[in-house]
Amino acid sequence: MPTIKTIIFDFGDVFINLDKQGAMQNAHELFEVDELPEELVAINTLYEQGLISTEEFLDFYTENFPKLSKSEIIDAWNVILKDFPKERLDFIKQLSEEKQYKLILLSNTNDLHIKWIIENVPFFNEFKSYFNAFHLSHEINLRKPNADIYEFVLKENHLKPEECLFIDDTKANTDAASKLGIHVWNIDETKQDIIHLFTVNNHLF
Repeated sequence: MPTIKTIIFDFGDVFINLDKQGAMQNAHELFEVDELPEELVAINTLYEQGLISTEEFLDFYTENFPKLSKSEIIDAWNVILKDFPKERLDFIKQLSEEKQYKLILLSNTNDLHIKWIIENVPFFNEFKSYFNAFHLSHEINLRKPNADIYEFVLKENHLKPEECLFIDDTKANTDAASKLGIHVWNIDETKQDIIHLFTVNNHLF
């Protein structure tokens, strides 16, 4: 029977709701493409990993799509971000107060998204305070599902993989963590909610 001592959470579609499909459809219409060119995907990935600045990211888009203003690009980029249900904040607050587990956040995100969240989620700083560590891809220059991001989290926080549970809505991310011996829950955000963590995963606790 595993002894879970640390719970590692993704952010998008675990705590804050995302509209991935709507955002993709919006991007296709805005950039007048049927699918995103590889070059755009590559730039987005570099930006998420903090390897280019927000200014460089926006410059790339305005140079390639001169019809669009920077504010239109920012709006399109942020359209994926939706609401943050209060019961999820209450859930992590209670977990933090019980002090039974080390709580870590590990998210692929970027400077523009975090700025939007700070401006639009009034309790973001409170939420952040409930974690022992808060790792964002653009700040640590690493990105899921690459193995090095999980190795970084394990080393940085002095964790044993077999004592960790990692929760993410993207299967590639949980598969990568699982290969390192970390317990995983590939949450289905369409049917499951993080507040039911212990009911769904009672075999681990």
